[in-house]
Amino acid sequence: MAKVVRSQKKGAEKREVKVGSILITQPRPETERSPYYDLAKKFELKLDFHPFIRVEGLSGKEFRKQRIDISEYTAIIFTSRYAVDHFFRICEEVKFKVSQDMKYFCITEAVALYLQKFILYRKRKVFFSADGSTAGLLEVIGKHKNEKYILPVTDSAKNDISQFLIKYNIKFAEGTLYRMVSNNIATVMELAYDMIVFFSPFSVQTLFEHNPEFKQNGTLIGAFGPTTSKAVEDSGLRLDVKAPATNAPSMVSALELFLAKHRPKVK
Repeated sequence: MAKVVRSQKKGAEKREVKVGSILITQPRPETERSPYYDLAKKFELKLDFHPFIRVEGLSGKEFRKQRIDISEYTAIIFTSRYAVDHFFRICEEVKFKVSQDMKYFCITEAVALYLQKFILYRKRKVFFSADGSTAGLLEVIGKHKNEKYILPVTDSAKNDISQFLIKYNIKFAEGTLYRMVSNNIATVMELAYDMIVFFSPFSVQTLFEHNPEFKQNGTLIGAFGPTTSKAVEDSGLRLDVKAPATNAPSMVSALELFLAKHRPKVK
């Protein structure tokens, strides 16, 4: 658990946070050249990786039961790389060739660039939120109200995008392409980490499934993405590190800024 050194001056904010261990709720990077390892070395951190969730794709047969004819739609909304992966996987399984005229609306530029794995990237048909927020994405979609959208979701999705589309009478269909399944986190949660970093609202959900009475106390919390940040705050936790931001497009850069500001410099 993080130790906080407070100023003795009345009303002063904490200045130094002693963070020695961070739990990243994602799989361990496949390469040793990951910037996470550079961060750990620079600040002498103990970094552990343990995914709180895993993604299970629905089969083409399960998708067909939803009676969504992809050929009838002109645009698709991607809120994560998971959605991108499973959309194109489903298209392959049902033997559907995506039209070159399909338009793509993405929550972040990173998700938009990820599309290059599957399509010939053209700026005139790929759009994304300028600040990585849901509000920014909705602003872009609002300028293209005449499109007919597919919104890939999980089997337990709750999002503001469908409400926006309904409100403005924009034609769309929600397509369930994958499901989020909680992993067993009992062993890793026996350890006391100074900070836990989340990358999905479902990871936050998993934390409380494991321990409904979880108390943050001095534990610092980081979150990547607007929906994850909202899930953290909606659960009553204090959010200490948030990404992406203007000066921190990645979680690593956000952590580096936070540690540089709140921790003594490491030689």
